[in-house]
Amino acid sequence: MAFPTAVNNQITDAVTQANVKVLGEAPAMAMGDIYQSLAHSIGLSMQNAVQSQQQQQMLSQAASTMGLLQLYGMNEGQPAITVLRKH
Repeated sequence: MAFPTAVNNQITDAVTQANVKVLGEAPAMAMGDIYQSLAHSIGLSMQNAVQSQQQQQMLSQAASTMGLLQLYGMNEGQPAITVLRKH
């Protein structure tokens, strides 16, 4: 208590302690916000990676299917370019 006031000393001490508590918790709250934001960003990047893998798998499957269609549709004496022109 710096100097006497008209307010009860217990009230000023309670308010002062509450203010100190809030100031003391601020860094921990800020770090909690940072960690939560970081976790959200990592989650989004993982979702993007899974989506990219799914798209690559679909592309690979489509390319394999087209390759097999060309192989099965080709006669022994037929050049590959004529098979490509058919599709």
